[in-house]
Amino acid sequence: MQNLDMTTLVFLALAVFVAWKLRSVLGQKTGHEQPPTDPFRRDRPQAGADQATGAEGRPDNVIRLPGAANDAGQELPAAERWKDIAAPGSPVFAGIEAIDRQEPGFDPRNFLGGAKAAYETIVTAFARGDRKALKGLLAKEVYEGFEAAISEREKRGETAESNFVSIDKAEIVAVDVKGKTAQVTIAFVSQLISVVRDAQGAVVDGSADSVSEVNDVWTFSRQLGSRDPNWLLVATESAA
Repeated sequence: MQNLDMTTLVFLALAVFVAWKLRSVLGQKTGHEQPPTDPFRRDRPQAGADQATGAEGRPDNVIRLPGAANDAGQELPAAERWKDIAAPGSPVFAGIEAIDRQEPGFDPRNFLGGAKAAYETIVTAFARGDRKALKGLLAKEVYEGFEAAISEREKRGETAESNFVSIDKAEIVAVDVKGKTAQVTIAFVSQLISVVRDAQGAVVDGSADSVSEVNDVWTFSRQLGSRDPNWLLVATESAA
């Protein structure tokens, strides 16, 4: 019985020693453990106690999508976003700000890209006499003027061709916002091959072989806040 008791005591001592070693290696619960990390969560914290956090205590390593709601307050100031479009303090800059106040996220660079596409489409559609294409891009009064010119050309039996070589410049030169109505004026400089032929095919205006520089000033307008995203051409003039 004495031998059994001694053996039991030895094993108990060994068990206590092993448990103590495991505890020292693996550590112990403190009540402040973090839950297991989900590798697919976008806002998972980085390892380490001195992780940087944002103004609201959110981890700064959260992936933010451009323009998303969680980007609020993080975007560049207007002076930085538009400095290559208009000088801060200029009337054009103030006009862009006025549009942005009613439609946050307005991007004048994207607007210029769309305006160049519209400019080319309108010029070539007018040459072809494509009334359907023009109607969706022009304000009523402008469309009526274009349609009258096309009708006169058709009465004379003339045909026109316009082909763009390049659009060298598209610059916002004026922005006007009155209430919900915004108007943006753009100066275009383009290289164009343009020719008009009579019923017999003889050239009556322009040239089918030479490139001409064309300077136009066009104004586009839109009702801010409207569900219709399209800007319509409301005025045209030729620049010197």
